Amino acid sequence: MIRLFVGLSVSEVIRNRLAALSGGIPGARWIAPKNMHITLKFIGDIENGLADDIDIALQAVRANPMELNLNGVGVFGKKHGGRLIWVGVQSNDALLRLYGKVEVALNNIGIARETRKFLPHVTIARLRNASAARVEAFVAEHAAFTAGPFGVSEITLFSSYLATSGAVYRAEAKYSLQRNI
Repeated sequence: MIRLFVGLSVSEVIRNRLAALSGGIPGARWIAPKNMHITLKFIGDIENGLADDIDIALQAVRANPMELNLNGVGVFGKKHGGRLIWVGVQSNDALLRLYGKVEVALNNIGIARETRKFLPHVTIARLRNASAARVEAFVAEHAAFTAGPFGVSEITLFSSYLATSGAVYRAEAKYSLQRNI
């Protein structure tokens, strides 16, 4: 079994800006800059044989390179201070089209479509027993955060596994986005 997801890498400059936000919330586990990304599709645990089908499906995805901007900070899971803090991706039609193409390509090989609305973001912290007031103050303090633009010229198939230090991500394959598609 292997755990996979499809994502977009974030430039080092942007990762460093995001890492500068880290701190001030006891109970937060801040994401290492090298692990910061935008998830297009969480696939989950699969049998290794399906990985080849996923690779072939993603090779067929055609989309133009794009520029993205980050905008705003939020939290998922309001109960008990939330479960993670994220920085949002500014609305972008090219990104929405790419997301749709990835969903269709993977659905065509039997991977179920996502039922939740696509909310592109970069996770910057996971929360465990964090003070709801501290989280709320952090989100309010950084609500106007912006970063970018940064270029996206490929999608990446990542694997992940849990280590004692947290999730470890590895790029399994990269797929170039080509202009004029």
